[in-house]
Amino acid sequence: MRLNMTFLDRISLFEPLDFFAVALLFGLWAGIGFWVENPSKKHLSTAMIMAQYRREWMCEMITRDPRIFDAQILGNLRQGTAFFASTCVIAIGGALALIGNADRLAGVAADITLMDHPDIVWELKLIVMTVFLTNAFLKFVWANRLFGYCSVLMAAVPNDPDHPKAKIRADQAAHINITAAKGVNRGLRSIYFALASAAWLAGSIPLILASLTTVTVIWRREFASHSRKILLNH
Repeated sequence: MRLNMTFLDRISLFEPLDFFAVALLFGLWAGIGFWVENPSKKHLSTAMIMAQYRREWMCEMITRDPRIFDAQILGNLRQGTAFFASTCVIAIGGALALIGNADRLAGVAADITLMDHPDIVWELKLIVMTVFLTNAFLKFVWANRLFGYCSVLMAAVPNDPDHPKAKIRADQAAHINITAAKGVNRGLRSIYFALASAAWLAGSIPLILASLTTVTVIWRREFASHSRKILLNH
């Protein structure tokens, strides 16, 4: 009972608008992710357009000999995911360090926001950011491993287009490549929303505004960017 009361006491430190802001944050994160990965056929997202180019890449690779160019591209993709993963580790470490020194953060935040809250409030706000960063790290690590699987499949694709397994292996490599790219995109979205969650330190209204701004930026890049128009020009 004491633990329940302690939990309820902590929850009571937040206002209803705080709960709405956090629910909006996670709702927009999940919603834009679903929309990007399941767009209408008439208005594809940039991620889905790139998926088709990845399929074409694997088909073109069948007759390319040697495949040094393909290996270099895949190597660059793995380096990118490794960079983001290591960056997330550093960010997670920084967030955990702040959680361990919430009293100092509370003093700085109180000077900026003119709000005096117990340390547990700031700790819980930082935990939300850490959750997004942790999710991003896991997505990047898995994507890096999938790109490794893809490299093995690419090596298994015969150079002869008439070989019975050439198209099958190329399709398998394309599918793994697309799945890895999906993991990278999910990781990036988590980073975007981790940055948005930092606005909660300034209050619920800044968190709502940051969440709406973040989802707008992601939507524009996926559905209304200049690069998307270029990709659609066949």
